[in-house]
Amino acid sequence: MKIAIVGTGGLGGYYGGLLARAGHEVTFLARGSHLDALRQKGLQVKSVHGDFSVVPAAATDRPEEIGPVGLVLVCVKTPALDAADRLGAAVGLEHVLGAVTWIAANIEAPGVIRQSSTFRRIVLGELDGRITPRVQRTVATLQATGITVEPTDNIRKVLWTKFVFIAGFSGLGALTRLEAGDYRAVPETRALMTSLMREVEALARAAGVGLDRDVLDQALAIIDGAAPGMKPSMQRDVEAGRPSELESMIGVVTRKGRELGVPTPTADMVYAALLPGEIKAQRNPR
Repeated sequence: MKIAIVGTGGLGGYYGGLLARAGHEVTFLARGSHLDALRQKGLQVKSVHGDFSVVPAAATDRPEEIGPVGLVLVCVKTPALDAADRLGAAVGLEHVLGAVTWIAANIEAPGVIRQSSTFRRIVLGELDGRITPRVQRTVATLQATGITVEPTDNIRKVLWTKFVFIAGFSGLGALTRLEAGDYRAVPETRALMTSLMREVEALARAAGVGLDRDVLDQALAIIDGAAPGMKPSMQRDVEAGRPSELESMIGVVTRKGRELGVPTPTADMVYAALLPGEIKAQRNPR
């Protein structure tokens, strides 16, 4: 199958690399030094599940050069709650599947992806809840790479469930600038993280999304089970002084709270504390 990877960071590079290794015709959309390295040396993947490389790797910064494909994986760093709807407005919702992934992967160097988590899971589904032939085809294509892939008939619930976890993990990681093992068991810090997660849960319920009763326990269990050295990508960007996902990870909680009439004091505080650094990074991107 011809496949396009839009956004060849840790996520797109790893999953795209697996698909290329499985024999698919994969083209990576990338830019800058990362693109140059992909063109010159191919893609190198260092993974806890086994290292591999894709040489040569088809890569471009011009989407029009890719041409028609059977599958596009959009792997950019914009996990805003309305991401699927915004994509749908551009290409038609009938062409969009929603998807959520659990993985730790990042660009270690230009052309080099480091994948460090034992888990590598994707849940995907139609926005209207149907289990269609294209959902089944996409699941089968991704499963053949060896990762865990599951279809769902309620992708919006899955998206919000993931957001409860990742907003708290990213927000507190970026605030403390410590590895997960250094702050997750500190009672005061854990309480702050839980408060942020609880605000996201309240937003989901106000939006009519029925989350599991124990969604907070699920989120905390993921964090407690993560490797002690784990850091989410937003935190890594904040620490490096790069533009981060602050707006789409925390800012969106504050905006959605005002829209739905749900108080979000913890998100407001986290956002205000991190915003000056984000403004500086946007002015002087690295």
